[in-house]
Amino acid sequence: MRGMTFTFTLSHGVDTQSEKLLHISHTNPIQTARFSNAIFEGGLQPQFHRDMSSVSNSVREQCQTDMSKWKKLDSRKFGITRSMISSPSWVVLKILRGAGFEAYLVGGCVRDLILNKTPKDFDVITTAKLNEIKKRFHRAHIVGRRFPICRVHVRNTVIEVSSFETVAEHAKEEKVNFSHMPSGCDRRDFVRWRDCLRRDFTINSLFFDPFVNIIYDYANSMKDLRSLKLRTLVPAQLSFKEDSARILRGLRIAARLGLSFSRKTETAIQSLASSIKSLDKDNVGAELYVVLWIC
Repeated sequence: MRGMTFTFTLSHGVDTQSEKLLHISHTNPIQTARFSNAIFEGGLQPQFHRDMSSVSNSVREQCQTDMSKWKKLDSRKFGITRSMISSPSWVVLKILRGAGFEAYLVGGCVRDLILNKTPKDFDVITTAKLNEIKKRFHRAHIVGRRFPICRVHVRNTVIEVSSFETVAEHAKEEKVNFSHMPSGCDRRDFVRWRDCLRRDFTINSLFFDPFVNIIYDYANSMKDLRSLKLRTLVPAQLSFKEDSARILRGLRIAARLGLSFSRKTETAIQSLASSIKSLDKDNVGAELYVVLWIC
């Protein structure tokens, strides 16, 4: 986004009396010094493998498993301490771990912790199924039809918990097919990698295990953070066609963090900008709310 300004006029939904203008420009630079010498390799050898277990028409059919890009990061080298993680998040993580499930922080909160920014919320992902998550908390309910999650209420805070077992309604597979896993690949790594491909941008695809101080990077996320680039996980044209709300989200994230778009991501946004007119008004309203009150 550096040196550019995107302006979109939304023809419906945000305001019933008039059209809304969304105007986002490059504003804030971020520091990159903390990335120096923070990465240690996970010891995985380069392997390329076409993942054929994705549903037809899925953008993930375009992806390959390149294990040479998979890295483990020591969170302490980024100055991340356990006190930086909210108490309600710890409650959720510990209860799920205590019940025998894997549980990680995921997405934007991990990105913000690395950048020494206070996350606006903490999202959790676990190997527990949604119904299993719900049973373990006094106040929890499952929401969403296409991408359901469990909203857990802890100490006046809502923690959104997703499951590795959850698959979009339009997907045909019900769980990860381990027969397509490359040789030498750890099952847990494979599950996390498969989930990361369903996310919007590389910098939002990081998993953090605060119990052992490890951040998992399967998509060269740290490289993009160092170069201040916003890049989609899968080819940008396919990603934005699958979910045009990612265009608005990308503009918002780039403006907030002072990032520029990768060339292909920028081209896709320009060519598919009009697709945001078809978004549900609630989706548009939610993104505009974040732009106005958080960025």
